[in-house]
Amino acid sequence: MARPDPSPRSAYKAFRIMTTRWMDNDAYGHMNNVVHYALFDTAVNGWLIEQGVLDFDAGAQVGLVVETGCRYFAEMAFPDIVTAGLRVAKLGTSAATYEIGLFRNDEALASAEGFFVHVYVDRMTRRPTPLAQALRSALEGISA
Repeated sequence: MARPDPSPRSAYKAFRIMTTRWMDNDAYGHMNNVVHYALFDTAVNGWLIEQGVLDFDAGAQVGLVVETGCRYFAEMAFPDIVTAGLRVAKLGTSAATYEIGLFRNDEALASAEGFFVHVYVDRMTRRPTPLAQALRSALEGISA
């Protein structure tokens, strides 16, 4: 199987800008792989909060990560500025697959691309529930 090429910024529907931190660099002088996942999580949840569809303190429904992955294409390091591109690749009854591209500074192609699958559950029972209408509408707006 051939390795896919990194996607351009135009492949994504929404964007969030984040900064790297001094502590993000590892002993090899580039951003440690675990930081990519933290940026994915921050980008997705920050976007959901900005859209008014995630209330992590009192919302009746929360998204739990059930699967995630990442492909690395180019190094990033402090003090790079990272733009996270977001899109929804799949939208189900109670789940969404988010795809995230991390773009270093002004580069046109993603340095890393990953995905998160969130299953939305009732806060109290932790059982899957259909996506709330406001959440579904927001996610449809960035669906690929």
